[in-house]
Amino acid sequence: MSFLKLDSRDIAILRVLSTQGRISKSALADQVNLGASACGDRLARMETAGLIAGYRAEVALRRMAPHVTVFVLAELASHQAAAFQLFEQAIERHDEITGCWALGGGYDYLLQVVTRDIDSYQSLIDDLLAQRVGLARYFTYVVTKAIKSAPPPFAILHPGAAD
Repeated sequence: MSFLKLDSRDIAILRVLSTQGRISKSALADQVNLGASACGDRLARMETAGLIAGYRAEVALRRMAPHVTVFVLAELASHQAAAFQLFEQAIERHDEITGCWALGGGYDYLLQVVTRDIDSYQSLIDDLLAQRVGLARYFTYVVTKAIKSAPPPFAILHPGAAD
């Protein structure tokens, strides 16, 4: 995989966008001390290269409706490629599964589930088990309080472009 060559101005643009996704292009240019045209060119280059995957709002679900967030460690019964594919396809069909990561180590996947309540979560698990998608064991961890949610650590990921 090739990586896009970034300098400190590119990192500054990404840092601002990661916390202020709705910022105007002219305000972004001002914040990173670039001309509007040069900033726009850099932004377009990063978008075209797929470095900026999208712009979205961070919704405060707690202000919208009661819900529960659950993390699930999942272990599959089989470790053949077809078993992983079957499980991943099943995960894609459930909107309440908002994140899924394949893991190295003792468990196969970490899932993030956001649903109305524990009963809804259990219905999801029951559905996955009934579908026979290869789920052998699962471990449920209910989130009781969000402590930190932050943009990526740009300085750590790209130390050559630190401010």
